[in-house]
Amino acid sequence: MVNFNGRLLQGELFLNHENRGLRYGDSLFESFRCINGKLIFWEDHYLRLMASMRILRMEIPMDFTMEFLEEKVLETIKGKDLKNVPARVRFTVYRNNGGLYLPTTNDISYIIEAKAWNQPFFVLNEEAYEVELYKDFYVNPDMLSNLKTNNKVLHVVGSIYAEENGYDNCLLVNNQKQVVEALNGNLFVVKGNEIKTPPLENGCLNGILRKKLIEILKKDVDINLVEEAVSPFELQKADELWITNSIIGIQPVTKYRKKTYENKVAKSLLGKLNALARLS
Repeated sequence: MVNFNGRLLQGELFLNHENRGLRYGDSLFESFRCINGKLIFWEDHYLRLMASMRILRMEIPMDFTMEFLEEKVLETIKGKDLKNVPARVRFTVYRNNGGLYLPTTNDISYIIEAKAWNQPFFVLNEEAYEVELYKDFYVNPDMLSNLKTNNKVLHVVGSIYAEENGYDNCLLVNNQKQVVEALNGNLFVVKGNEIKTPPLENGCLNGILRKKLIEILKKDVDINLVEEAVSPFELQKADELWITNSIIGIQPVTKYRKKTYENKVAKSLLGKLNALARLS
């Protein structure tokens, strides 16, 4: 069952070979949690979606208010009988059919999907989690890389590389050889009382969890948060590495090559992150 332009459909065909998301990756999406009928960090996801649609010159419908889309998401949650359990939601927007590279319309359609999730709040996975650099292809350091588009071929082939070589994840680099992000989230590097995360101009995703953690860390007088380029050399000198996204929260890395990492700072942040989620 999915919500297609406000209609709950089950087993009905609503996409075809001319879909621009399929043909050209002309599409955006947001993934977020819903806990007992409450959308976590919904305002941030909504504002990011609207800003991304403007950048891609998509026509934003007049009824695309935050309240309207929240209502449609909750209709989907209810239709899947997930109102009283944790759920993972994907909200996809794509430009309507027509044209080749140049579209014949900037009007859009949307799809909402919801699935049951296993945890009501963010928890820290302390199992072994090994990463490696993926250097076959590079992230472009530009604004398009900041958007959560459906153009994820780099992340797909990187995920296949990780599986083939026994890694849990890979870290991506840009064409300036700077470490940008992981395959499925943003990167934070901890060394002493300094926590570093790559800046948006390096090409990382403008992640919602990245934004929320920056808000939390900037209020901590004992931590020096910096948004600066991260070199591969710094990874092996770090005390902790984290991968963050709106579904898993904080995923500590335990190993990169011969280096192993702690997760003390990540543990200390988890309660603050969950508190912020409850207030969102």
